Amino acid sequence: MTKIAPIALTIGEPGGIGPELALKAWLRRTEDALLPFCLLAPMRIIEQTVKQTGFNVPVVCVSDISETHDVFANALPVLDLDDVDAPIISGTASPATAQIVIDSITHAVTLTNENAASAVVTNPIQKSALYAAGFKHPGHTEFLAELAGPGTIPVMMLANSKLRVVPLTIHIALSEVPKQLTSTLIGQLCHITADAMKRDFGVANPRIAIAGINPHAGEDGTIGLEEQTIMIPAIKKLRDEGLNVIGPMPADTMFHDEARAEYDVALCPYHDQALIPVKTLDFHGGVNVTLGLPFIRTSPDHGTALNIAGKGIARPDSLIGALKMASDMAHKRLSTGA
Repeated sequence: MTKIAPIALTIGEPGGIGPELALKAWLRRTEDALLPFCLLAPMRIIEQTVKQTGFNVPVVCVSDISETHDVFANALPVLDLDDVDAPIISGTASPATAQIVIDSITHAVTLTNENAASAVVTNPIQKSALYAAGFKHPGHTEFLAELAGPGTIPVMMLANSKLRVVPLTIHIALSEVPKQLTSTLIGQLCHITADAMKRDFGVANPRIAIAGINPHAGEDGTIGLEEQTIMIPAIKKLRDEGLNVIGPMPADTMFHDEARAEYDVALCPYHDQALIPVKTLDFHGGVNVTLGLPFIRTSPDHGTALNIAGKGIARPDSLIGALKMASDMAHKRLSTGA
């Protein structure tokens, strides 16, 4: 059997909980049957985190990610990156360490593109610190899309063991949603989602449910017209193109147990409509997956938690979920040759 390449795990914000989560994930490597992963970070940060938290985690500096499999059972492999001359203070995000964050992400993508790593798993970043250092991208996803190359359209999926959701629009005001919700957008994101469900999740004929934007999905046009003028024509076109799409469905009745059994992934017009159900069903185990990239990328579905960084109390559930999902996706691609 072909040995799958290790996962490239980024450090995220050095002053946040990312380094601590990496240690905790390694401690649960056997319990959660984790694919070997290598942390991309300056060695001194990880040694500082071990000392600060008191976790019994041996760390080994590797010169190449290919050494991960030999090391992982007995120590956390760290691919030592170039450091900066700045202190790392838990609970404080600093523009002075922004280059570490950027280098970790860039190197992880390079390793994955070279097939030296099977996936990129990113720890949370503090965007304000990156912006202060001159970072020009709105966030992780857009930066990854640029690294992926021209024409890349990244799509955010939030997933756990009970639900997969894709918001059709993300960080915009609710008043802007109807303006951005177009038939073209729905069609584009549906096709990207369907392709990913086949390639990365092993669903041969993915069932895609689309939530309406208005209460009761517009109730035949009596509570808003977006379903009639935008969503229904888009769904009809997608069905004509061979996709298994249902909707628009009333959002208030599509997330209970029986309803979720009828689809594999749900697409929702706006951010909270998608994220509230997935976080309610499993708040700590949610995973952020970026579809539409040529490489696999997952991430914990939470932030840097500066208020608890360095205290040893951060829960690793979401990072472990991200590592496991990345592993599952990598195995699916390997088995299908995708």
